[in-house]
Amino acid sequence: MPKLVSLEEFRNSAGRTLEPSGWLEITQQRVNQFADATDDHQFIHVDPQKAAQTPFGGTIAHGYLTLSMLVHLNAESALRPEGMAMIINYGSNRVRFLSPVRVGSRIRSLQTILKVSERSRGTWMVETGVTVEIEHASKPAMKAEVLSLYIIR
Repeated sequence: MPKLVSLEEFRNSAGRTLEPSGWLEITQQRVNQFADATDDHQFIHVDPQKAAQTPFGGTIAHGYLTLSMLVHLNAESALRPEGMAMIINYGSNRVRFLSPVRVGSRIRSLQTILKVSERSRGTWMVETGVTVEIEHASKPAMKAEVLSLYIIR
């Protein structure tokens, strides 16, 4: 659940590691819907029989599906400064897909706030280091540096 904090606590949150998100199962239905939305129907994502013959041993999530799930996963444990009107995705400085996410696996995000800076009155840039873990795996699925704009009234 997002944590409500004062503007002062928010502004001084660089270096803070947030609670992990809950686990989210990556289902074949979700992967298929993402394939339909992006027109990426490569067999390793959508054909369980053919994918079973690959080193992955079954279908895997698209890397960009894993990245897009940060919207949901990160929101669970994000800081919400008092007076926040909205958060806008600004981009990423770095994204690396380190390990495939097999369909049926569960993932979660771990966030560390790297930098908080005021861009203009009421607009704050937050840089967050994010690791997406795969349950029972020794290697993470993804690491990224995510940029968000917080609009505070």
